[in-house]
Amino acid sequence: MRAGEFAYRALLEEIQSGSLAAGTVLAEVEQAERLGVSRTPLREALRRLAADGLVEQASPRVTVVAGIDAGDIRDLFALRRALEETTARAAATSADRTGFAAFAERFAEAAEALDDDEGRSRYYALIARFDEALDAAVGNDYLTAALRTVRTHLVRVRRMARDKPARLVASAGEHRLIAEAIGSGDGDLAAHATHVHLHNALASILDSLAAADPEAPDDTRTTPGMPPFGKKARA
Repeated sequence: MRAGEFAYRALLEEIQSGSLAAGTVLAEVEQAERLGVSRTPLREALRRLAADGLVEQASPRVTVVAGIDAGDIRDLFALRRALEETTARAAATSADRTGFAAFAERFAEAAEALDDDEGRSRYYALIARFDEALDAAVGNDYLTAALRTVRTHLVRVRRMARDKPARLVASAGEHRLIAEAIGSGDGDLAAHATHVHLHNALASILDSLAAADPEAPDDTRTTPGMPPFGKKARA
């Protein structure tokens, strides 16, 4: 693996997992030494992360991990809804949808095993495989590229649901219904089930923000430990 690719993947995983919290300063010398790469590939990785919207320039010489607030999350879900409802409907009309019945069974099983970190990790891995199957069934590179950008940010947002077991169980059931609808070739039901799932997921995330900072105005609440991202553009 090239050094730039290694540095990008390492920093991406740490940002998505929360190991590098929002607002963390990513000093070139320090990060290059920590990752065991030179400053040139480190800069390449930071440029890619900036293009992803995961880091931003606090000043010309200071790069920080970007935060994400309620307004950003609503915007993200508006795009996600358009893309994923389209994807679900298209997948249901695809000739390559035979495997979705098996996904429905796996989601039903996952709902019974969300009581510990291992079960939750397996559930998120199952979602990732489900997303890959959707992309393959649709076979639209432009749609897949747009979804890839959305999913990059969703990994961060989904962390907020890890401490809400009831929501995770409901989410597994919603995914099961989406998979069943696609497997049966019912595009309308697949799109509607996706719409319901995303509505519930967004409501749960915004509730988490409200609980974390009940005194803040609704559109300025941020994820715990995350300063606002993109607030200058909305100010």
